[in-house]
Amino acid sequence: MEFPLSFWDISLWLAVTAIILLITSELLSPYSGKTNILINKKKLKNAALITGILFLITVVIRFYETYPL
Repeated sequence: MEFPLSFWDISLWLAVTAIILLITSELLSPYSGKTNILINKKKLKNAALITGILFLITVVIRFYETYPL
């Protein structure tokens, strides 16, 4: 059985993933208290920024599909 993903689905998935990663990276910041979680915060923040940028690219593509120049 195939599960076709549309462009809208991918855009929504990227948005949710970016939000979750950004929230997680902020909760793990040293200013929010002492945590014993061993996660590389720099890599987590970079992954969040990359997914956020990918989401913004999908928004731009959808805009140009809707309003062509």
